[in-house]
Parts: sequence; structure tokens; C-alpha cells
Amino acid sequence: MQRVAIFGNAGGGKSTLAFKLAAITGLPLHVIDLIEFHPGGGRVPIDQYLKIHDDLITTSRWIIDGYGGKANAWKRFEQADTLVHVDLPLRTHYWWVTKRFIKGLFKNPRGWPEKSPLWESTLSSYRVIRLCDEKLTPEYRKLMISYQGSKRTFHLTTPREIETFLEEMKASRRQQPLP
Repeated sequence: MQRVAIFGNAGGGKSTLAFKLAAITGLPLHVIDLIEFHPGGGRVPIDQYLKIHDDLITTSRWIIDGYGGKANAWKRFEQADTLVHVDLPLRTHYWWVTKRFIKGLFKNPRGWPEKSPLWESTLSSYRVIRLCDEKLTPEYRKLMISYQGSKRTFHLTTPREIETFLEEMKASRRQQPLP
């Protein structure tokens, strides 16, 4: 496990999972939202974002959390040796976006650019959840099936599966020293 792509619908706990996995594995973590957006929420110029992204996925060790556009996500999945798809029930995504908003009133959400427009970003997440579920999630599921046998794939469908995955990664790291 040297190149890990973590992906899924909005509000699924991907960033929390990514930060915890990075702490366990020692792999450098890169959050797409922090690459794609300036503090305050403005977009980085597309050519700059694409260069950063393309340079990043050719490095030997990383965890990348996020989306950043379908073409870039699929490039990233191709380069990854490990795919982690967070695919929770819709009600969980909506609830966790709500919790993130409430917590965000007091502290910037983890993995978000500083001074991100919380209300606007939350509304965007609410709008994206159903669209992602209808359009991207079926493609993600097919992608996971297509890579079984050639990459490590983890399809996490409950909060408990996320915790079990992290516990298994901790146990495996205790048996193998970090690189």
C-alpha cells in the first residue's frame, strides 16, 4: 500500500478516514480540495491544479482524498495501488454533512481550505449527494469490481466497516515496520 485513492460521496467521512490512515501508514496525505481551492473558497487556476495533480500522482507514495473532476479521479485510480471507496447509505451522508456544518461553525472542517464559505459549501454538498448517488456511485462500484485482483480494493459501506478497516490497517502496521 503505497498509493491510496480514497473516494466516494460528499459527507461520507473520507477526509477523517484519510487523516487517520495517513497517521497509521506514514504515507503523505494530499487533499484534493486543498489543491483545487484557495483559502476562502476560490478555485486555483485549472492549469495550475492539473499540473499539481498530475505531478502528484506520479510520485511513489501518497494518499489522495477527494474528487477534483472525473477525468482526474480516473487518472488517480489508474495510478493507485489501493482504492478505498466510501459508499454509505444516503441518510448517513446527509446526516454527516449536517454534523460537519454544525461543527464547522466553531472550527474549520478538516481537509477544507481555511475560511471556506461554510454555508455555501454545505448547500453544495446537500445538492451533490443525490446526484453523486445516481451518477457516480454506480460507476465507482463498477470501477471497484474491475480492479479486483489487480489492486487492493476496499468497499466500505457502513461506519463500522470504516472503523474495522482502520483497525486492520493498524494491526497490519504493527506486524510490518513503516518504510
